[in-house]
Amino acid sequence: MAKKTTDGNQNDLSKLSFEEAIRALSQIVEKIEGGQVPLQESLEQYEKGMRLIAHCRQILQEAEKRIAQIEEVHAGEKASACPDEAEREALAREIDEEAEEEFGPEEEEDSDWMKG
Repeated sequence: MAKKTTDGNQNDLSKLSFEEAIRALSQIVEKIEGGQVPLQESLEQYEKGMRLIAHCRQILQEAEKRIAQIEEVHAGEKASACPDEAEREALAREIDEEAEEEFGPEEEEDSDWMKG
């Protein structure tokens, strides 16, 4: 019969938000540290605290996965917004060709004036 209570508590714990679970865990710690709780109840509270910790860790892991997904999407958007090296070179050649058509071929500068 105690198993049903444990399973019921587990289901109840899974419904708690991260903040609610942390508050419940803090209350358990206060009770146990106060020393006014009988040994059996302390053990039960300790077990509940361990389940709360596992629940909080699961929530944090899910949050980390979500953050990683958001970062991947953002990195993908950023990468698509910035042309890669090949695209930049092609764009530069296109601009050079258009400038040559409009203004004629680029003349080589005479660098003799720089030498003397």
